[in-house]
Amino acid sequence: MKLLVVNGPNLNMLGKREPGIYGSTTLADIERDLQERFPEVAFSFFQSNQEGELIDALQQSDVDGIVLNGAGFTHTSVALRDAISSIDTPVVEVHISNIHARESFRHHSLTAGVCVGSISGLGVEGYALAVGFFLSRAGS
Repeated sequence: MKLLVVNGPNLNMLGKREPGIYGSTTLADIERDLQERFPEVAFSFFQSNQEGELIDALQQSDVDGIVLNGAGFTHTSVALRDAISSIDTPVVEVHISNIHARESFRHHSLTAGVCVGSISGLGVEGYALAVGFFLSRAGS
């Protein structure tokens, strides 16, 4: 199985940025953990602070599934939503923090409605849960 893990703006700052909300785990830690826990998966990882680069990554992917943390673009980007709906690859949306327990502008996800699922508030474990979903789906 081939999976693409896409991370949006400011997630390159994980481990430094607001550790009270996002914890001390870095993006490199998440990537390493996924590779160690799921050696049967061929992972590709992509992070960008640029909306268009995220859209290109989604549209140009040749994988079985995509784990997407759109970060702030989750709440603002119709273009990212349109990119997800324009591809046949299933996407699971992941958020480290519980977006529904934060500022009101974070309560609504523009992208969740075109994803096969959404995981929010379970910390970095949400990434592994998304991978587990894809693996269970492949086994059924």
